[in-house]
Amino acid sequence: MNKSSIDTLIEKNPKLESFRSKFEVMIPGNYCLHRSWGFGKIVDYIEPDDRLIIDFEEGKKGHAMAPAFCADKLDVLPENDVLVLSRTNPERIEELVKKKPCDLIALILENADCQSMMASEIERVLARLPLLGVIKHKKWWTATKKLLAKDPRIGVPLKKTDFYILRDDPVNPEEEVLEQFHATKNSKEKINLAEKLYKLSENISVIKEELPDILNALTDAIKNTKTLTQANRLHGVWVRNNLARDLHEDVETLEPSSRSILEATVDFSELASDLPVIYFGRYLDLIKRVFPDRYSTMSEDLLKHSSGKFTTECINFMLEEEMEERVNFCLDRWLSDQTIKGPLLFWVVKNRASKKYQSLIAPLISTKLLSAMFYAIDNEALQNASARRIPLADLLSDDRNLIPDLLDGTNVEIATDLAQTLLLNQGFEDLTKKSLMARFIKLYPSIQSLLSAEATVRSEEKSDVLVVSQKSFDLAKSEYEELINVKIPDNKEAIATAREHGDLKENSEYKMARQDQDLLLARKNELEVNLSTAKVTDFSDAGKDSIGMGNVVTLKEGSTGKTRKYSILGAWDSDPENDILSYKTPLAQGIIGKKVNDTVTTSINGNEEKWTILTIERWLDLK
Repeated sequence: MNKSSIDTLIEKNPKLESFRSKFEVMIPGNYCLHRSWGFGKIVDYIEPDDRLIIDFEEGKKGHAMAPAFCADKLDVLPENDVLVLSRTNPERIEELVKKKPCDLIALILENADCQSMMASEIERVLARLPLLGVIKHKKWWTATKKLLAKDPRIGVPLKKTDFYILRDDPVNPEEEVLEQFHATKNSKEKINLAEKLYKLSENISVIKEELPDILNALTDAIKNTKTLTQANRLHGVWVRNNLARDLHEDVETLEPSSRSILEATVDFSELASDLPVIYFGRYLDLIKRVFPDRYSTMSEDLLKHSSGKFTTECINFMLEEEMEERVNFCLDRWLSDQTIKGPLLFWVVKNRASKKYQSLIAPLISTKLLSAMFYAIDNEALQNASARRIPLADLLSDDRNLIPDLLDGTNVEIATDLAQTLLLNQGFEDLTKKSLMARFIKLYPSIQSLLSAEATVRSEEKSDVLVVSQKSFDLAKSEYEELINVKIPDNKEAIATAREHGDLKENSEYKMARQDQDLLLARKNELEVNLSTAKVTDFSDAGKDSIGMGNVVTLKEGSTGKTRKYSILGAWDSDPENDILSYKTPLAQGIIGKKVNDTVTTSINGNEEKWTILTIERWLDLK
């Protein structure tokens, strides 16, 4: 655009004055970046039509745009912008990408507002570089971030929401981290900064004079801060020891020591779950060193309660300690008594094709493994009050070969039992159950009948509406909530405690707890069905012409001539001692719809009795 066209445009719309400098660089040959259309090049400006003609690399070529309407969405890029140079001088950008990655990031920051950008903004620029688009910019960026931490020109953010900054004056990164280390009062952050300092200081002489103060500050944080967990303390000790070794000190004499922290630990599995991943191997080695007489049994317990990468670390550790036979025994035993936990089952299934672990996993691929998976998923669903996904359930759903692999060679009876278990499992949504059942049915067509039977039951449940009073509904709901929030969780704890007592075959506490679990789950399912089909009434629509719910009736017993007075109320209101009958009882069913002076004959437990209806009143009128 030339000066006259810009003046004319602003004269028509004075609000565009703030965009004058941007209009002045909207000239053919310049590169630009549009919020929606992406990277492009201005190829022409047609003054009579007041239109920029832009070739967008990711969109339309020769696209016409009115400057007034794109001024706030289109940025014209300077000649030294990385994206521009990647088109005008690709050899230079290629050299920076391959040999000088920090220089490339410095160049990106140089053209940014305030010479600072968030990591996400830098990634968006990198994604538009043709060369990096081929060699995967995310992988390149991950490697480059490690180099940036040591580049004195660039300030690296401590948090994801902070900015990468191109400094006016280069600062030694060790000095910057050291300043942050002394400034923070947060013990956990102090440990993380000390670890960062250790990783930065390939040449420890840069901070050697400061080391005594660093070690004292770390030791004080580990000793005296109550907010640190045992895992935080152990992590801090290891970081301190890494730094102390460079002073040639005997780190075992420093207190607290890794040994003293471990000896004061109660829950070793909980400690492991809080440790940074890179320390898993060091943790297992420490346990062996501190507890040489019982580290093998401790490693079994750690494996049983492990998850994620720690599971792999435990397995590898035990294999290195020539405990393969013991691992095999434990996995088989935990499967048999269904004490194997979801994360360990997840590891077994994910690694079933691994050559390294073939001797461990191959013997487990059976219906026993599938049964254990169903139990673990159902158990987690019972304990999971939130809508959080269950990883093992997702894995079973996503891996279409898993169920066929586990059912391979089994008979139809066992497959049917497992399919029935699946239908009752609370860890799957209905659509997922149907998808998983289809895999059963493909192998065993007769299992289709289970789905038909379930559909019939569900249909009957929906059609069998129960009319109940508000009071009885509230009581049932309270009972259900107590089951979910108190009794079932307490029972789970009782089962877990009983399991710790040894052999389950001879464990009466475990058997009793499991029997209680069956009763609790059965009652829970019953209440769920009842509450879902209940219809609350206040009996206000009861009349006096004929007997129905909400009536109080006086009956004359034919055999004795005695009169009895009964209230006919909701399905859950029966209280025979107080002469209250549910409308579902045989006597109530026999007299509903009858009028005064009608005579009815009922048969209860094989005994016939004639009744004459003397009066019909409204229950609400007599309250």
